[in-house]
Amino acid sequence: MNNLLVAENIIKKYGDYTALNNVSIEVPQGSIFGLLGPNGAGKTTLIRIINQITMPDEGLVTLDGEKLHPDHIRNIGYLPEERGLYKSMKVGEQALYLAQLKGLTKAQARERLKYWFDKFGIGDWWNKKVQELSKGMAQKIQFIVTVLHQPKLLIFDEPFSGFDPINANLIKDEILQLRDEGATIIFATHRMESVEEMCDHIALIHESNKILDGKLIDIKREYKSNIYEVGLLTDNKEATENYLKEKFQLSEATFKTINDEVKYNIKIEEGQSANQLISHLTSKGQLTHFVEVIPSVNDIFIQTVQNN
Repeated sequence: MNNLLVAENIIKKYGDYTALNNVSIEVPQGSIFGLLGPNGAGKTTLIRIINQITMPDEGLVTLDGEKLHPDHIRNIGYLPEERGLYKSMKVGEQALYLAQLKGLTKAQARERLKYWFDKFGIGDWWNKKVQELSKGMAQKIQFIVTVLHQPKLLIFDEPFSGFDPINANLIKDEILQLRDEGATIIFATHRMESVEEMCDHIALIHESNKILDGKLIDIKREYKSNIYEVGLLTDNKEATENYLKEKFQLSEATFKTINDEVKYNIKIEEGQSANQLISHLTSKGQLTHFVEVIPSVNDIFIQTVQNN
């Protein structure tokens, strides 16, 4: 897969403070790339560099194989965490203005705005002032003006902030649709469940350094611990537990079920297999629950940050 955006060895300092320390990322074309990190890690600084709001002290950013230059701004759509609509302007007037700044003609902008306003059912907002809108309503307008010029690269910084669950799900579906239509997306968020649902690749920045990156599925494989949640209906709980302890590592499990079974987290070691574990379990009772424990993005985030 080709990379649409590549940032190589980016260093950015503000006086004695290093905001980014030799950070590199590769964003594959047609993917959703999760940019993760605690507050103050350096995510927003990297996003600002990609948007040419600020420049790196060292390093190189390329977009679609070309060194980043001012004209590339028309190929990028940026939804910042801190929204930037003019509160006293009317929604339609402002949307037209921002669309023309991105290179659309007024006629093109009107046509595309009609499509999005109809899609979101917000046509009657056209003559409202932004200050008359709720935060969630203003978010929808900001989202529309971000995607309106159909850029190659979309950068969403906490795109679900201010949305109720229904509208957050609406925006999530639109982001996935944009990806399916060929857009490449950088997605910065603290909502790990959204990363889990949406991202193909992730990078984790902590204290100005990149400490993890790669395909999400490969990272999950790397962090998995070969532990299985097990529920077993058995006539002799003590004997079953002693039998299993001789063969495997057991620990208490807390998953929820509707049966009165014994519950274990069971780790299999090298040379052992899930099939062997199942065979041992079914020889001692009725297996009601058997799930491999796959680390969540949240688990990986916490573990990696703590380890560093």
